[in-house]
Amino acid sequence: MPSETLLSGFDAVLADLDGVVYAGPNAIPGAIDALGGLAGVDVKLGYVTNNASRTPAHVAGHLRELGAPAEDDQVVSSAQAGAALLAEKFPQGSKVLVVGSAALVREIELVGMTSVDSAEEGPDVVIQGFDPELGWQALAEAAFAINAGAAWIATNTDMTIPQDRGIAPGNGTMVAAVRAAVDHDPLVAGKPEAPLFHTAARRLGARKPLVVGDRLDTDILGGNNAGMATALVLTGVDSAESALEARSAERPRFIIASLKELYQPYPQVEHDAGGVTCGAAAAAVADGVLTITGNRDDLNAWRAGCAAWWAAVPVTDTVTGPRLVWKNPE
Repeated sequence: MPSETLLSGFDAVLADLDGVVYAGPNAIPGAIDALGGLAGVDVKLGYVTNNASRTPAHVAGHLRELGAPAEDDQVVSSAQAGAALLAEKFPQGSKVLVVGSAALVREIELVGMTSVDSAEEGPDVVIQGFDPELGWQALAEAAFAINAGAAWIATNTDMTIPQDRGIAPGNGTMVAAVRAAVDHDPLVAGKPEAPLFHTAARRLGARKPLVVGDRLDTDILGGNNAGMATALVLTGVDSAESALEARSAERPRFIIASLKELYQPYPQVEHDAGGVTCGAAAAAVADGVLTITGNRDDLNAWRAGCAAWWAAVPVTDTVTGPRLVWKNPE
């Protein structure tokens, strides 16, 4: 592998699925070839997903149908993370109201929990995960149980999920509906918490993995929380502009247009007294105004802009949108 590629120095890729490998049932163009090439450059591959609606075996089977390399144990899901959190905090045999898919029921039963169907059965805990078939009654049962004293775990809080027809509501929207009825937040098992990434790295025996995802608030924040390098790929939810405005905890180390850029040199971002340069683009901040010299459709211009703005605002807990001025390159 040429020493100057983005993958240099990394021994594994931990890839998100929705918005990175596929959108709905269809593969994202170029993603399968990029994933298939990792073995040839001695980089291991794991999949880390917040989607708790399918078993890892089902997910791996779908990946193989698309042509991607995938063994069942390469997939680590938030359903598994939720079950592990249950096992950590509750004794075996505890009654669990599962608001989610059959796959989530299976994961909690594998760790010795007892699945119940109604708040009237007195569950000790509610676990909530994504299932496109969920309706009002299931959310109401969750609220009844939590308000009666049951603990509450969410597999993830993704507000949206990429589909082949566009962006759709994710598990976080349904968690928010329950929260409105119970007035407190759940424990969250999956991204952006670190354990999901640590579990995937341990399975692969990876010492220096690269986390690749399309969402700042789950993939990138989670990878950063785990102390891993992160790459935002612009094939799903978030954009270069949303990366520019991101909270400091959600800022990626790399921004790439597609997975094929893993095999290309990553452009150098250079800081000097006059600002930041990346390729032919440049950026500088003065009096809260970010000026980018370059073309909007040139990713290097956004990379330079991000680097300049992040240097000017190194720590922020809120989204910070600068006043942005574009200058045409001479």
